[in-house]
Amino acid sequence: MNGDIVEVPFNGSMMIAQRFDDGEIYAALKPICENIGIAYNGQWERLNRTPWATVRIIRTVGADGKQRDMVAISRKTLTMWLATIDTNRLSDEQARHNVTVYQKEAAEALDKYFNEGGAIRVSDADSDEDIMARAVLVAQKTIKQKNQQIASQQSRIDELQPKASAWDNFVDIDDALSVRDSAKLLSNLGRTVGQTELFEWLDRHDWIFRENKHWSARQSRINAGHLMMVPSKSHGTHKDGTPFAFPPTVKVTRKGLALIARRFGEETLQLEYPKAGA
Repeated sequence: MNGDIVEVPFNGSMMIAQRFDDGEIYAALKPICENIGIAYNGQWERLNRTPWATVRIIRTVGADGKQRDMVAISRKTLTMWLATIDTNRLSDEQARHNVTVYQKEAAEALDKYFNEGGAIRVSDADSDEDIMARAVLVAQKTIKQKNQQIASQQSRIDELQPKASAWDNFVDIDDALSVRDSAKLLSNLGRTVGQTELFEWLDRHDWIFRENKHWSARQSRINAGHLMMVPSKSHGTHKDGTPFAFPPTVKVTRKGLALIARRFGEETLQLEYPKAGA
């Protein structure tokens, strides 16, 4: 629920403001324009096309008890907007003086911020204790914002850590992996796939073929450096006692694994966003 409408003294008049659930304060634009003697419509249009401006509608209750919507700007927008007003267009002498004084102070604050690392508003009426207290508040707010940024970054790091580890494993793999190990690595990289599914994918895309009930790599994929046929180190024995060697095993190279991962991504994209007429 939005906060209550409040009236804040401004240049001898009252400024209508409202605090929203996000903690941001918005000030009604039209009363401020009327108070300092500048055309409201022109300022509204200018703010609407300005990238740093935040404009929204607040609902107020007039003296007649009727609800009215008013264009309002955030506190940050108000601060920046006042600093960019052309004072030559202000008809009221006192308003022109007030805005000019404000703009000079804003220019000094910006200079200190960018060249000295920070700015604290100080007036002749402020005691050393007032200035110190204000500096402490600024420091506390800055530390809080930094802690929030660090927490957000750490959360992102924690989210990416599994994939980063999987990518490290990918970079450090041997020259070739079995289809089973390739499926595990692809799953760690974000595309869940089992050994059987990967064999089927390789067969469907003509990377491998059946030969005497065993999988063999297509010569074109071997020549391209995507697959290898690695002699088996295992041996068996026939019923008559004669030894035999198991057939070579299909292995996926690092180059082949990278291509498979990319093709998987392309196929997923096509499923989510099919081409027209598909």
